[in-house]
Amino acid sequence: RVFLQSPRGGRMEVLEEKDEEEEKEEELKALEVSGELQDTETELSVDPVCVSGDEPSGFDWSNIDTSQLPASYKTNSPKEKKLLRIADHYLQQYIHLCPERKPLFLHPVNECGVKKFVSTTLRPTLLPYTELYHWDGCASFVSDYLTMEPLKSPLALPSSLYSPTTILKYQRGNCFDFSVLLCSLLIGAGYDAYCVHGYATQDICNLDETLEVCPLLRKPQEVPKEEVKMRDKYRIKPLPDMQSKFELQQEAKKKAEAEAAQKKERGEEKVTEAEEPTRDPWCGLRVHAWVLVLSGKREVPETFFINPFTGNSHSTMDEHFLGIESVWNHKNYWVNMQDCRNGCKDLIFDLSDTIHWEIMLSERDESPQLLLGAEKEKELIDRNMDDMDEDEEEEEEEEEEDVSFAMPPSWVAPIQISLKEFETRCSQGKKVTLYKKAKLEKWAPYLNEDGLVKRLTVCADVGYAEVVEVKEWFKNREDMLDRREVNKQTLQTTEYFSPGRLLGLKVHTYKSMEPQTERVMEFYSETRVDGLQKRAENASEMREYFVGRDDFKYFQHTEFRVKKKRVNLTGVRTDTNTRPIVQIKECFHRNPLKPADEDVAERVFQIEEEMIQLTYHLKDKYITASKKDFFKPEEGYRNESELMTPEMCITYQAGSPEQHPKLVHLYKLLQELTEEEKQLKKQVQQSQAEMLKILKIRENEEADIKLSASIYNTERNEKRRQEYEAMMKAKEDELSGQMEQALDYLAPFLIQIGNPEKMTKAQALRLRDDCLSDFKNRLVAKVNIIQAHFEKEVEELQKKNQQFQENQNKLSEEEEAAFLAEYSEATFRIHILALRLDREKQTAPQRYLALEEKLRKDPRLAEHLGHA
Repeated sequence: RVFLQSPRGGRMEVLEEKDEEEEKEEELKALEVSGELQDTETELSVDPVCVSGDEPSGFDWSNIDTSQLPASYKTNSPKEKKLLRIADHYLQQYIHLCPERKPLFLHPVNECGVKKFVSTTLRPTLLPYTELYHWDGCASFVSDYLTMEPLKSPLALPSSLYSPTTILKYQRGNCFDFSVLLCSLLIGAGYDAYCVHGYATQDICNLDETLEVCPLLRKPQEVPKEEVKMRDKYRIKPLPDMQSKFELQQEAKKKAEAEAAQKKERGEEKVTEAEEPTRDPWCGLRVHAWVLVLSGKREVPETFFINPFTGNSHSTMDEHFLGIESVWNHKNYWVNMQDCRNGCKDLIFDLSDTIHWEIMLSERDESPQLLLGAEKEKELIDRNMDDMDEDEEEEEEEEEEDVSFAMPPSWVAPIQISLKEFETRCSQGKKVTLYKKAKLEKWAPYLNEDGLVKRLTVCADVGYAEVVEVKEWFKNREDMLDRREVNKQTLQTTEYFSPGRLLGLKVHTYKSMEPQTERVMEFYSETRVDGLQKRAENASEMREYFVGRDDFKYFQHTEFRVKKKRVNLTGVRTDTNTRPIVQIKECFHRNPLKPADEDVAERVFQIEEEMIQLTYHLKDKYITASKKDFFKPEEGYRNESELMTPEMCITYQAGSPEQHPKLVHLYKLLQELTEEEKQLKKQVQQSQAEMLKILKIRENEEADIKLSASIYNTERNEKRRQEYEAMMKAKEDELSGQMEQALDYLAPFLIQIGNPEKMTKAQALRLRDDCLSDFKNRLVAKVNIIQAHFEKEVEELQKKNQQFQENQNKLSEEEEAAFLAEYSEATFRIHILALRLDREKQTAPQRYLALEEKLRKDPRLAEHLGHA
């Protein structure tokens, strides 16, 4: 016996001898099962399908125009016909060995009703778009560009498989159409990709993602940190748990009961039930197609699946994929012979393993056949001898023909996608996908006036009624806005900008665009001179964070005195910077070039109290820092004899006996600090003015949104297109003028007579005579030059010949051969010169007469020379 594995069940016994009664019972059972399956297919054919977008899912494929399709779509080449015979033979053996398995997807009809083998429907293509050089870009494009259509029967294979070009033209298809197009792009990009015919869950087959978390909301998996192992004898024993476990259980029980009661009151139990997936009675029977990408090529580290409907990658262990019947690429076809009762978890994807995968076209130039062995011979002997002989003869003929047979090239026309189609992506430029408590909308670039290309709406319920958060993505905006997040509960808005904005704005978080309200701005510090990284502001304070400054400052905190708001009767917003400053605090990193007790760590300017506090960095092995507190003199204090008194400065020197520094040094330091205080006030005012400027700019940008276009995109960049057209027109005009001027054979002679607008007869005759005389002289000069070259070559040849005759007996064979070679070349040159000289003498009179006739007909001379 030969035991083969069914992809959806256990082991099958083939060629087992059965009694007639057992055969009748099996036939009856088969009839019952087929009847049940027909009822099932009838029921499932009307299953609801979740189709993304607003378009209806129905489309009449019978009315498509096939008159303009190439001949390869309507006929089969001899090689394709031979392949179909091989496929039929392969299918007969498969049905015989695996009668309980579903039929293979080998040669469905195309849009012209012609049978085509599935491998030849693949057309490997690399399109000239950077995004399509990678698998995720290809998958995203296919899922966005095409509209999903369900299979007519979820339990049966489709009867047709259209070409990728037709699918792209109408932008719709089933899972097999999606997979063939995606696989063609992946193979063209260099991936080891295969189309898969198998079985999947109901939500995968119907593109129902309402129970799935949106990929944009999934949190990245945290890599667990490895704990440092310590020896047991050094490990501290944990304290015993003195808490009663019974009490903890009772508390947890009460808490669960309270939560259940609250849910029941709010009616949340029904929502929870609605969120839970319903059990699919036909799980494991729903037909689906997807793409398999094997590891190896393009540095793919691990084999994975791609769902063509969503463009998402899945592990081969994913529970949504329940089994595989077969896989194929543009070179071959493989049947899965492994057990799939555990889905695809235990499958081995080594297609060269003939035990787990049955190949159709042998890669070792052998005939395509299943491993029948001695069992096939035994069964054939039990059959009718005549039928056996006929079958064997046919098989032998086919096997003789099929030796070293290679897959014929694809019958599909080249896949082409224009730049406009690639940018438009979704059908009608928009696509909507529903997830669990989230809705994702996509638009084509430049479709929306504000540059919106993607919006994610996060809701609190499955009915999408209560909106919690809205995230929007933008492209091609002149204000460099990249993303906006709005929290509907806190009313907080966060905007993200790309590099290149004025003042280097990176992130802006706010609740209101009014000035002196709570907001946080982050900046691209590398583009700013002051190294500002972040600025947070509200009505009473402003915090600024810096990076990479030469003075080592990393933080500045400014406190303001809050003014009472005045009612503005004019209704015009007044942007003023008149908030009085109470205190300015600065923090500095350690400067290694200075001693710690001279390196300031914190500096506080108490403006209203007229006080300055300095705190220095800690010395090594010290727990207190040196400090200095300065009290500024009153404005009216002008005692020249006592500019600085000991009471004006309180000093603490860590780790040193009380030593009072000289008052002169303290006075100079106070003067420096007073000057820096003035500069800080100006800086704070500039920071406030900068915040107001940014807010004003943002208001103007939102009031008049403008989209940018590349200088190479002449269709959308109107200014660039006009400049390009004007430049090309100027070039054409300049070139045509140069050509006319270069081709004017009378230009040198017109200059001699002053280039008059209208010539007299005397001028015309002179112009004609000068032109003819010049042309005659040129012809004579050319003949003389050729004659001189000819005579020179003849003279040199005669001299060499005379020398050869005189020294012939003294020359070696090599010198004689060299002379003969030179003699041959000289003879050839003389012959060419003679031909050229003869041709010039014959054509010179004709060319002279032709020029004379041209001068007579020239419109500038015809008036005076027409009757001459």
